[in-house]
Amino acid sequence: MSAAQPHILVADDERSIRLMLETGLALNGFRVTCARTGNEAAEAARAARFDAVLSDVYMPDGTGLELVERLRETDASIPVILMTAQGSLDAAVEAVARGASDFIAKPFEIADVVALLRRFLAARREADDAQQSAGAEASLESSGLIGRSAPMLMVYKLVAQAARSDATVLITGESGTGKEVVARSIHSYSRRSSRPFLSVNCSGLTETLLEAELFGHMRGAFTGAAADRAGLFEAAEGGTLFLDELASTSPAFQASLLRVLQSGEVRRVGSTQTRRVNVRVIGASNAPLKQLVESGAFRADLYYRLTVLSIDLPPLRARVGDVPLLTAHFVQRFAEGGGPVHLSREAQAALYSYGYPGNVRELENALRRAVVLSSNGLITLDCLPPDIAASTPGAAGGPAVQRLIADRPPMEELQRRYLELILEETGWNRRRAAAILSLDRRTVQRLIARYKLQGGFADDAAEDEDAECNVNAPDSVDE
Repeated sequence: MSAAQPHILVADDERSIRLMLETGLALNGFRVTCARTGNEAAEAARAARFDAVLSDVYMPDGTGLELVERLRETDASIPVILMTAQGSLDAAVEAVARGASDFIAKPFEIADVVALLRRFLAARREADDAQQSAGAEASLESSGLIGRSAPMLMVYKLVAQAARSDATVLITGESGTGKEVVARSIHSYSRRSSRPFLSVNCSGLTETLLEAELFGHMRGAFTGAAADRAGLFEAAEGGTLFLDELASTSPAFQASLLRVLQSGEVRRVGSTQTRRVNVRVIGASNAPLKQLVESGAFRADLYYRLTVLSIDLPPLRARVGDVPLLTAHFVQRFAEGGGPVHLSREAQAALYSYGYPGNVRELENALRRAVVLSSNGLITLDCLPPDIAASTPGAAGGPAVQRLIADRPPMEELQRRYLELILEETGWNRRRAAAILSLDRRTVQRLIARYKLQGGFADDAAEDEDAECNVNAPDSVDE
């Protein structure tokens, strides 16, 4: 849909109506194309894309109702508003039944038409945005970002917003949460995607080597500099440079990086000449940079230059509902080419209840190991690392309880986590969860909606049947 100036098609055989609408809508920021007949309107719709249509019901070559059907063949989602002098209930019912979005009775005020158009255009814009977000979410999953929890949906939104600009981005989060995966996703969906994506771990190099790695160096600039060499800023021309572990850098390096971000120029170590570079910088840190700024350990001006856009990745314990999705994703990836691999109930229970201090990276490595050790396509408890295998779901003081309170959440967040834990343990059976929580099922359903929890919910009718006829059946996700 045209964001700057919506394009409206007006179809009416009365010249005075066409002129009134063309002038009035133009004065309100719309672009207008007029047609005198239904055929002219249909041809115009095939030749150009319109954001909405205003059509008279009666025209020399047919009716506006027939035109609605023809327009729907070209664009099924376009709002079509019919104008008629026969303002009646029958006319309204027939118009809607034939596919019209709404109708307005003649004579009308331009202000009413404008308000009606803006309402439909806003609704269509929301629908387009939702469709794009859904597509972006599916694409982000293919790039390695997995999850349906509320924290991850926010990450998806921020990645999509960051990809639309060239602004610097700071990604924060505990070690193992996937900061480089997020940086690569931003690059992949940006206009720089065809250019290089280069990354460097700033904590793995000394100050001199880090500057040489990023900015390049001249022959003889330091011991071992045997020839001129371009740095990663020059190598990433037109693309993206990902700088991880920025908290470990020295004040001198921070000053050099700030100068590059502000000027868009780099100077190789040992040179007096500067070179222009066109590089998007994405920084990352698992240490809280804001606290380091307050303590004087990190430059405030660099911090604010980096945080034009910021993305804070949640730890895995804050999105435990995503563990089954991540598990399925990693098992499928690591088993590729070797046939299907499944998990035993005990292995699933241990994986889903463990606290993951190492976050997604720990889960990924655990499943890599498990697939290698599995036999006959089955991952058992023995295939998992000892720490995970030893976890006891729901045991007092065990990992399932520890993950609820590990970061000392507010009471509201604690209630959400506990409800999600009980739902997971009951196979997302609302009746059983309600019984454990001493609540009625409607209250549980309201809490699920309030916290936007998503899982493999059993069908209500199936739950009722289970309550009456099969009360001793074992828990199952498919109840």
